[in-house]
Amino acid sequence: MKTKHILIATVLTACIGIAKEGQPPAPTAEVAKVETAVADTPVVQIAVLLDTSSSMSGLIEQAKTQLWKLVNEFITAKQDGKTPVVQVALYEYGKSSLESREHWIRQIQPLTRDLDKVSEDLFALTTNGGDEYCGAVIQRATKDLAWDPNPKVYKAIFIAGNEPFTQGPVDSKKSCQGAIAKGIIVNTIHCGGEAQGIAEHWNQGALLADGQYLVIDQNQAVVHIEAPQDKEIVKLNEELNKTYINYGAAAPAAKARQVAQDGNATAKAESGAAVQRTLTKVSANYFNGAWDLVDACKQKGFDITRVSEADLPEEMKKMTVDERKAYLSKKTAEREEIQKRVLALNKEREAYVATQRKESSKNDTLDTAMVKALRAQAEKKGVVWEK
Repeated sequence: MKTKHILIATVLTACIGIAKEGQPPAPTAEVAKVETAVADTPVVQIAVLLDTSSSMSGLIEQAKTQLWKLVNEFITAKQDGKTPVVQVALYEYGKSSLESREHWIRQIQPLTRDLDKVSEDLFALTTNGGDEYCGAVIQRATKDLAWDPNPKVYKAIFIAGNEPFTQGPVDSKKSCQGAIAKGIIVNTIHCGGEAQGIAEHWNQGALLADGQYLVIDQNQAVVHIEAPQDKEIVKLNEELNKTYINYGAAAPAAKARQVAQDGNATAKAESGAAVQRTLTKVSANYFNGAWDLVDACKQKGFDITRVSEADLPEEMKKMTVDERKAYLSKKTAEREEIQKRVLALNKEREAYVATQRKESSKNDTLDTAMVKALRAQAEKKGVVWEK
């Protein structure tokens, strides 16, 4: 398992080099717009639509712990020789406390790389009774999200629920046809029996939008095979957090969110969430350039000498310019070393798990169902995985 490593020398040149004439100043945290991807970096876009009606608490529990595993599927992936950037959007539907005029649908997050925020929102989800309108939520996601028009981009909706797919005022067939017309694949995940899902037309939705019809047991516990490397991987996450250099007004809340989501993952240790989250954090898909100087310096046009003193952390305000450059160099090198150690451990871990894995059930959980579909579909877009 590999992540896209940037040579330290190259990174440090970009981070600490003196600004050239005409070069744009580095943005402060207040105005920084984190680049979703470098212009020539491939993108993967995934929208997850979750039924949050009363019977779906098991589904939400699976989603809370398996976000990281889903994103991690692309760590070893390449498209045109480059690692794709993964953007995730999140919707809930079918909960009676939501707005009826919105067909009981809420966009929780637009397509984003802020995985800590997505995790925070997942852990805040609750369920209660309502009306589940699949056609309406697919239509909303298709129209509202900033889908990339590039036909090479893998774009997919995964909708999970257990009521008839055709319920509601919006024609689900037309919604699926509208999605695929924009190059967005629709995968349907029925929480229940396969025959029941077919009878309630969940398979038809997938057929209309080049997707897969998937069946899961939403109440099944996610199976995690504990490996000897797990404890060290999770321990290295603590060292990784020490390499973050907070800057700007957004930093305190963002850092607190990072720590809180570490805690949420650790609390679900039996599902492997803490290990998978650490693997995400050492990958190219975990990016916090709006509040962390080590990530920020990877953005085009960034120059540490143009970051205002007021935006720097207290320990750097007292430093000279040269000392600030050296400090940033040190933290960048430390992070890259930790990333390499985690990835090496994970190679050993994957080999161990491969020898231990046994089929515990014929039913899939949310993560395994989604992974099966996205790998097959992304490969058709030219995404390849290391063997």
